[in-house]
Amino acid sequence: MNSKILTLLSALLLCLMLAGCGEDPAIVKFENDIDAFCARAAEIDAAINAIDAESENASKELLAYLDELDQTFKVLSEISVPEKYAYMEQLTSEASSYMTTAVSAYHEAFANDSYNETTAAYARENYERACKRVTVLLQLLRGEEVSGATVETVSQ
Repeated sequence: MNSKILTLLSALLLCLMLAGCGEDPAIVKFENDIDAFCARAAEIDAAINAIDAESENASKELLAYLDELDQTFKVLSEISVPEKYAYMEQLTSEASSYMTTAVSAYHEAFANDSYNETTAAYARENYERACKRVTVLLQLLRGEEVSGATVETVSQ
């Protein structure tokens, strides 16, 4: 009985060791960079959601966090994409571009201590487009099938 368990554990350990062998360092770095991007974006999102909307400085805080988010998306677009994932490079570039447009429009929407709903709606649309591209990128990395509706939404 102990011999069978020891043999099974040895075989399992060997499988795990072999699975780790030969991993492409570029792919591992890419996946780690994407994980770091997601962690940072989540931190900024949490900070944005924690802003007291009644605060006198709420809009200034929001814009500062959005500036950080824009920089984080720029880092995403600069991540070296391995050949295996070359088709994802356009997603990272587009996500960054849409986020930059969104953040710029949010700054414009809150300019001169006022609020322009039309400009804010434009900003929100670009923000959602940026986030949609990241969502599709993550779905692809997890090996999930991306539906035609998702692809159509991304291409808009």
